[in-house]
Amino acid sequence: MNAADWQIVGFTLRMALVGLALVLPPGLALAWWLAKRNCPGKSLVETLVTLPLVLPPVVTGLVLLDFFGRHGMGGWLHRTLGLDVVFTWRAVAVAVAAMSLPLFVRSARTALEEVDVKYEQLARTLGAGEWRIFFTITLPLARRGVLAGVLLAFARALGEFGATITVAGNIPGRTTTLPVAIYEAVQADEDGHAWTLAAVSAVIAFTAVFLSEKLSRRRR
Repeated sequence: MNAADWQIVGFTLRMALVGLALVLPPGLALAWWLAKRNCPGKSLVETLVTLPLVLPPVVTGLVLLDFFGRHGMGGWLHRTLGLDVVFTWRAVAVAVAAMSLPLFVRSARTALEEVDVKYEQLARTLGAGEWRIFFTITLPLARRGVLAGVLLAFARALGEFGATITVAGNIPGRTTTLPVAIYEAVQADEDGHAWTLAAVSAVIAFTAVFLSEKLSRRRR
């Protein structure tokens, strides 16, 4: 491991954290809605949320590339705010967020569904509003499952490759993540280097998944 490798590891960790920051607010709101509401179109929303898990990641990357390109939302961002997304670190963050969102929503939804509704109903009879019920009762009771979802999403973000390379490319020092660096090393026939990077990736991912499983078991 040289300095460039550690830079890639640090960049990958930062992008995973930024991706989580993008995922948490909408993901938690979506998980709560799926767990607590029965509305027309709910099955369609569930399917759309799950879709990135079963589609080839490159397809998700292609959608993001079109959406954030100059002929989509990216053009508006460039004209109004002077921000470019495609082939920048922002594209990496968006890609890992899109691919980790389904895992977080599924885990958080399960945890929210396990909260005994009698506590929420009791709070309503005492005059508590929905926001207060969520932050003082529902979320604290579901915290272990939600945190397990955060760790799973983080692990998924660390391993994201297909969508990332499609929408962000492989620009050394700017968009190269750990999975992309491993692929690059394999293509260059540097197996030793590839295995070293793979070992680092595996240790980080194992730690995140292990902690997630531990939290899930404690919840049960």
